[in-house]
Amino acid sequence: MLTDETIRAALPHTLDEVSLPGLGDPIRGKVRDSFVRGTERVIVVTDRISAFDVVLGTIPFKGQVLNQMAAHWFRRTGHIAPNHLLDTPDPAVSLCTNCRPMPVEMVVRAYLTGSTSTSIWKAYEGGARTFCGHELPEGMRQHQRLERPIVTPSTKAEKGDHDESVSREELLRRTDLSAAQFDEMAEYAMALFLFGTEQAAARGLILVDTKYEFGLSPEGKIMLIDEVHTPDSSRYWYADDYQDRFEAGENPRSLDKELVRRALMEQGYSGDGPPPPLSDDLRVEAARRYAELLSVVTGVDFEGDTSDPIPRISAALGL
Repeated sequence: MLTDETIRAALPHTLDEVSLPGLGDPIRGKVRDSFVRGTERVIVVTDRISAFDVVLGTIPFKGQVLNQMAAHWFRRTGHIAPNHLLDTPDPAVSLCTNCRPMPVEMVVRAYLTGSTSTSIWKAYEGGARTFCGHELPEGMRQHQRLERPIVTPSTKAEKGDHDESVSREELLRRTDLSAAQFDEMAEYAMALFLFGTEQAAARGLILVDTKYEFGLSPEGKIMLIDEVHTPDSSRYWYADDYQDRFEAGENPRSLDKELVRRALMEQGYSGDGPPPPLSDDLRVEAARRYAELLSVVTGVDFEGDTSDPIPRISAALGL
């Protein structure tokens, strides 16, 4: 079991940026650094945390948790949607099929919630009753369950810009996606979400919403890529007291990075300009929640590899 003492000891030694001689220059995302070699992509999941489309800092062991959580779900959902995962040679590394990312995030939502500019709650609170082409009834409250899950696509903004929630028709107009490609991804996304919802419920959790990313394989096949049902891509609540807290007008108990978003919003930050520094206490609590979610979902206690990550990853990749 990962202790707070272990987390605090790791605060100065998180995995931030990755350079691996022999693999070339990395392609840096908000959280993942990847290296392409032939038809394979080496993905190193760093400890960076982002919110509001901004990199905020690092959380100890976060990369290991995300990588292991994604691998867990990739392996359990291969019968629903083909995915890019080939192997996980290190706790923070995945070997994957090199796919060309599609210009969309397929977001599935089951509750009227969220705190970012692209969230369904912020739109509803502002008076919108149509969200990404879906009609919403009057009189709903924050954190209320929707009548049924809905697919709400989002644009993929350039680094430093913000994503935008749009309808299917608007997305097809803005991108080179075909209607058939969009509909195939939407079908995969809904099937994955329903499966994830069932699995989370069996563990006492609510899968509130999530995003899926897809890419085209070298053969032109649509594949699930990036991550799946992780605490970065998904919102999880505890099921046991959700209804009581909802009726009392309280926030649900969560096991995701909403903790960090709310802490920054309390300081007046919502994505514009440099973010305030994350306190050590916040980083420790976020790490604890990431580890707890992995343990709850997989049934295996997360201990974390405390060895120096770069030599460890280099050895795992035979560099």
